[in-house]
Amino acid sequence: MRQLLLIPGLMNDADVWRDVAAPLSRAARVRVADISRGETLSGLADEVVEGVEGAFALVGFSLGGIVALEVFRRARGRVSHLGLIGTTAFPDSAERAVARQRVLAQLGTGERFHGFGAMLAKEYLAPESAADPALVGRIKAMAERLGPDVLARQTLLGRPDNSALLPTIDCSTAVACGALDQVTPP
Repeated sequence: MRQLLLIPGLMNDADVWRDVAAPLSRAARVRVADISRGETLSGLADEVVEGVEGAFALVGFSLGGIVALEVFRRARGRVSHLGLIGTTAFPDSAERAVARQRVLAQLGTGERFHGFGAMLAKEYLAPESAADPALVGRIKAMAERLGPDVLARQTLLGRPDNSALLPTIDCSTAVACGALDQVTPP
């Protein structure tokens, strides 16, 4: 049976894949990576493939897509299929870099960590999704489980310019993005 590695996004854990992992497991051995511990992009890429033998399909969402591109760079001969969802191959814009620094500054104030509130819901979710209390609660629960230390580590990860890597991708690849995505617009 084929192997499928799913990589969650920023402040997401395996729960972000909950609705698709079970159906996909009928066609592949599904494993959800944990990208909450690493301090570098290369370290996370190594952790994602640790213990995985042979070829695998790889899907990354948001920050997970950036990690997936690093996995591809390091293990390209093993990646049979690649999926990139709501992610980017480009480094942070100056505006985005400033926003990340603001997040880090807020973490250092000693205020209670809220993880995912109404302001982020409006930025990260389509309007009807931001108004869905069950979905917002699920995302908030992931952020609270992971906590401020994970947010700081993931915020500090380098986001390299992978634009030169894109034309070298030689496996079946799907790229998807939400039409209303404000963080990584189409």
